Amino acid sequence: MKKILLIALLLVSFGTYAQNAKDKQAILDLLEKQRTDWNKGDVEAFMQGYEKSDSLLFVGKSGPTYGWQKTLDNYKKGYPDKSAMGFLVFGIKKVDFLKSDLAFVLGSWNVKREKDELKGYFTLLIKKIKGEWKVIVDHSS
Repeated sequence: MKKILLIALLLVSFGTYAQNAKDKQAILDLLEKQRTDWNKGDVEAFMQGYEKSDSLLFVGKSGPTYGWQKTLDNYKKGYPDKSAMGFLVFGIKKVDFLKSDLAFVLGSWNVKREKDELKGYFTLLIKKIKGEWKVIVDHSS
């Protein structure tokens, strides 16, 4: 009986690990798509990685912003063209699953532009919604 319980526990653990590995890769793919969309100068495509909801929370140097549209508007105001957007690089430090459908991401960002360079860190809450991972909270500094 102990062997059966041990085998069952190992199978469940392996299944959870395999799912987490698959979901972690999906999250990394989401962030890579956002990065490439940014580097194309396409802020609208970049924003597709965020949950399109009034409850989206973005916290930056100006404080909290609620809502997908307001976040998009702020990005467009702060980065009005490809030149202002520069070239973005992410450094993903950590992806931790808080629940099977909720992950915490810690990373760094760096934007190189012709005349300057911006950099900082971000923390994200990313939720699996209808089978897709979407950013629901972004705190960037």
